[in-house]
Amino acid sequence: MEKYSCESHIEHALDMFVAEQKVFPIMDKIKEDKKLSTKCSYCEQPAEYIVSSK
Repeated sequence: MEKYSCESHIEHALDMFVAEQKVFPIMDKIKEDKKLSTKCSYCEQPAEYIVSSK
């Protein structure tokens, strides 16, 4: 499972991931070349982070 998050929704993304998956997530910055095409899972802003279990 992966969630994408902008700067303002990162705390919510981390909380939701833990609530849904019951494991502590890994948070990584999205590479510059993928930032423009990837949107936040919670709004229309470009994603800054990817939250996943891998």
